[in-house]
Amino acid sequence: MTSPAPHPVNDLVLKVTPPRAPRNLVARSSLPHPGEPAVLVQAPPGFGKTSLLAQWRREHLANGSVVAWVSAQPQDDPARFVQALALAVRVASGRPTFGHVLLDAVPPQGFEGITSWLAEVAQSALDIVLFIDEADRLPPATRELLGYLLRNAPTNLRVIVAARSDCDLQVADLVAYGQCARVGGAQLCFSLDETLALVRARFGDKVSRDEAARLHEITEGWPLGLQLALSVMDAGGQSQLPWLDLHGGALREQFVAFMLRNLGADDLEFLTRVSHVDHLHPALVAVLTGDPQAADRLVRLVRETPLFIAGVESEWLRMHSLARGALRQRFDQLSPIEQRKLHALAADWFANQEMLEVAARHALAAGEDQKAYDLAERSLYDATMRGRQAVALEWLAQLPPAEVDRRPRLLLAAAWTLAVSERGDEAGRYVERILANPSADDGLRCECALILAGARLFADDPDGFAQLHDPWAESPPLKDATLLEIHANRSAFRALLDGQPALARLRQQQAPHAGAQLDRWGDFGIGLAYLWEGQVVLADQLLRPMLAAAEGDLGRRSSFATMTAALLAASLWEQDRPEEASALLANRLDVLERSALPECVMLGYRTMARVAVAAGQDHRALELLGALDAVGVARKLPRLRIASLADQVRVHARSFRAQTCRELCFAMDAIYEREQAERGPLWRRSVQPVKAIAQAYAAIADRKWRAALDPLARADATAREVKQGRLHIELLGLRAYVM
Repeated sequence: MTSPAPHPVNDLVLKVTPPRAPRNLVARSSLPHPGEPAVLVQAPPGFGKTSLLAQWRREHLANGSVVAWVSAQPQDDPARFVQALALAVRVASGRPTFGHVLLDAVPPQGFEGITSWLAEVAQSALDIVLFIDEADRLPPATRELLGYLLRNAPTNLRVIVAARSDCDLQVADLVAYGQCARVGGAQLCFSLDETLALVRARFGDKVSRDEAARLHEITEGWPLGLQLALSVMDAGGQSQLPWLDLHGGALREQFVAFMLRNLGADDLEFLTRVSHVDHLHPALVAVLTGDPQAADRLVRLVRETPLFIAGVESEWLRMHSLARGALRQRFDQLSPIEQRKLHALAADWFANQEMLEVAARHALAAGEDQKAYDLAERSLYDATMRGRQAVALEWLAQLPPAEVDRRPRLLLAAAWTLAVSERGDEAGRYVERILANPSADDGLRCECALILAGARLFADDPDGFAQLHDPWAESPPLKDATLLEIHANRSAFRALLDGQPALARLRQQQAPHAGAQLDRWGDFGIGLAYLWEGQVVLADQLLRPMLAAAEGDLGRRSSFATMTAALLAASLWEQDRPEEASALLANRLDVLERSALPECVMLGYRTMARVAVAAGQDHRALELLGALDAVGVARKLPRLRIASLADQVRVHARSFRAQTCRELCFAMDAIYEREQAERGPLWRRSVQPVKAIAQAYAAIADRKWRAALDPLARADATAREVKQGRLHIELLGLRAYVM
């Protein structure tokens, strides 16, 4: 009788399930665990990397460490990889709340996600050992994230990575400085003593030492070759192996071929029919083979051959990549009709388990294009909204453009991805294709406007944001609660751009509530409005508990917590509490410069620069302002460059360096002249007071006091127009000084 299908399985669980140690595993006495905080095990396929990691895992468990495991896959984009890390530590530590923000909400992206995970590990007070197997399968962006993890691991975390020889994680400097140990193929080969121990454990005295030594010479100590050979000997009752010509890559190919030839015909046919599936389950195998005894056969093959890597306390398993590759060559020799049939069966089974992305891949291979597109459309949009943008881009790269154009949700997934990855122009092209579809309704057009408006915010284009938002400002045709709250948050920001901070707060308070993270964004907007109008005490009271909660849930160096810290630091500076402001921004500027809203980047750097000036460290202030200018160049945000130059004028004016101030003003004016023709009135209004104040400081530096009054008056008029109370008070004080 066919085994019943399991309940829907979250595919992340498969990734964090450690492999069961192989039967008769021989402890690698020649490979004691290195003492470095990071270990990189690199060798070609079949050198026993996974088996070695399984041995080390048992040793760490025996020492009382929390041992987490992650098996890498090609579809592990950065967001999925971070979620797998969070789940791995949660399962290993038995702490059900660990990483709940990364797993249960829209997670921080990229470096913010990994820094959030690292911060939570550091705060856990656990001795954690993380194993990452087959890291060479990770996409380039995720490998970069893994390198970042290795460089920034806290003291309570050890990381052990296994990968193929051609996988470059760019950690040569860590190896050179003794912070990372590297174990290569030569070290992974069995010594003669280990081969003897392995043969003795498997056969006892049935195989002589001479025969074992010959086996060692034939295999050259290649671990998988030894396991395959011993399996063949065990199955056939042989005490000797036929001579094999084993040289270079042929060693692995001939051993795999030899082992497959010695499998029974039924077993070989069985394995061939399931080799097109990456992860196997007894219920799935029964469907693919049509064999009611498939589950029992699978258990026997797992027990008797080294073909499979089985999970601990899990029915899921996978074939070793070498064996799967050899069997897939046989699968490719099946008739095209039979191949499509097997892919179709897999697609239906995975779809029934709600593993839609995997199902879509098999449906596409089965030639069921429309079914594949339907499954992809159902899964990719949700995956994108959860942060798995790379999956959508991968599908869009292989689907026919005409077919994608007929499926707006696929295009939406790509557009949301690009809009939050600073690829706003590409997002715009996808949105054009969405809106070119005659079936696009008002709800879809409104969502497209949300996508592009968000891209405009991160590109510091308030006029572009307003043009996209205003047509949908009242009664947006949206039904999804998440989209409605995003729209409400954008409406509040629009009111702030109009110089109406009180209205911005009101709209934020009346917004629907779709989730904790979006609610935090609402409070963030209220705090920004308080700071805008100079209500720094109210901003402090709101932002301080919100920051504490965000740090607890997301981590101190998460993007959102860092932006909140920038707002709170600015309010503390205004309250003459520079030490607290500086402490808030410590070790956070790099997060700000990579992914924060432009307003937060500017507030953070300018606050730190002013703290430095107050401490008499003008050189440090100028260094910080230079870094702000560099961020403006890198992210193509000219307002940041103008703000940087204006504050540099302020610093030099304190020492009456008139010529330097004039040169900085010339540079600032040049940037403004280049940009103003392409920018709208909202952007120009945000920049003009900054320029005017810099001109006033330049006049002060030149001791031309009356020349400072006119630019100060222009700046103050704008500040009062848009209700920037804090700036108005600053300008009143500066005017009094000049008078």
